[in-house]
Amino acid sequence: MMRPAAAMSLAPLLLSILSYAAPASNDAPGPETVIADVNGMKITLGQFEEERAHNLFQARDGFYNIEKKILEDYIDNIVLKQEAQKEGLSIDQLLDKHVRSTVPKDPSEESLHVYYEGLDSKEPYEALREKILNRVRQVRFDKAKAAYMQTLKAKANVVVSLPQPRAEIALANTPVLGDKNAPVMLIEYADYECPYCQQVAPALFKLENEYKGKVAFAFKDTPLPNHPHAQKAAEAARCAGAQGKYWDFHHELFASKKLEVPDLKLNAHKLNLDKAAFDQCLDSGSQAAVVKTQSDEASDLGLQGTPSFFINGRFMSGAASYEQLKDAIEQEPATSSKQQLKQTAKR
Repeated sequence: MMRPAAAMSLAPLLLSILSYAAPASNDAPGPETVIADVNGMKITLGQFEEERAHNLFQARDGFYNIEKKILEDYIDNIVLKQEAQKEGLSIDQLLDKHVRSTVPKDPSEESLHVYYEGLDSKEPYEALREKILNRVRQVRFDKAKAAYMQTLKAKANVVVSLPQPRAEIALANTPVLGDKNAPVMLIEYADYECPYCQQVAPALFKLENEYKGKVAFAFKDTPLPNHPHAQKAAEAARCAGAQGKYWDFHHELFASKKLEVPDLKLNAHKLNLDKAAFDQCLDSGSQAAVVKTQSDEASDLGLQGTPSFFINGRFMSGAASYEQLKDAIEQEPATSSKQQLKQTAKR
């Protein structure tokens, strides 16, 4: 579920990161480089990046995704060039032989008319026919080329080691399921009322059982303003946590999806919590400030939606599948000891 658009564009920050990522030179900025002076107080690049690391994270991660895509295209070109040399052909001849020859014939006039009818355009069919045909040809070529590249790379020895930015996430006042010193820490920013968070919950439950002792799971409350029951649900889970039943309550919220205050109190009764203490905690709003702190943290990180995940600090957003989350976890044990990632901050 998307958060309201941030007031300040990340574009200036992205341009900043792009400049930092430029090839090294004698005058490349270092941590001690002064980048601003405010009434005689000098601000160094290192100080700025340390104190505003969360604000800069999305810009850095955005640059990483751009760089990764360019690297993938570059690798594809190298693999194509190597295969062309092996077959004694030019790259264009190689594509003719293995890609263009497999592209289906142009669609019939009737099919083109059906495509046209699906467009929101006032221009006549005749004016758009060539554009439609070229679009269909390009899509078919791209699909055929992607399939061919997949077969080539499956035979090639390609190892990509481009490092993804990692965010340091504090765990103060954050419920953690499992050993906080486990090799992998998966942190989720989520909203109990968010349908995408509810969608991914079964995958997370499965992973919690599969990776006991190997992965720790942390939950950060990020109730969105367009979900009227999310705030109280987050507070209720923390009220249950005050009685040692946070994760039981947490799992029940995602399983039942019943978030009205009477339902929250009924859940507490089912878990044999002290009713008077739970009701007083929930009704008084004593946990609201802690929930707001975590929601503000999500904003500082530039998170645009829920759920959002950090796996040992590596960012992943959206309703990830079980396979995607498992793959991200499996990538970590080989690198976690080298990264010496600090999950820091007052565990």
